[in-house]
Amino acid sequence: MQSPQEPICQSCGMPLKKNEDFGTNADGSKSEEYCFHCFQDGCFLDEGITLQEKIEKNIKFGIQMGMSEDMTRHMCENILPQLKRWQKE
Repeated sequence: MQSPQEPICQSCGMPLKKNEDFGTNADGSKSEEYCFHCFQDGCFLDEGITLQEKIEKNIKFGIQMGMSEDMTRHMCENILPQLKRWQKE
């Protein structure tokens, strides 16, 4: 039996495991969709960034965390375009 999938940030793909991982809405409530790195007080902290810019930003972050560039690039290019924030309307 498959366990329920852990929620991830719908902007950057970060796993949302602990209460502190979640961003905040304009009214101060917890965002169910976005992490604190991306979303605070109801606003994206990197408003105006393109999907490609976000991918490159996340690749740099992954490398800093010790992941290989190839693995990080593969993950970012496959996961980010599927997230809610980056869906075309």
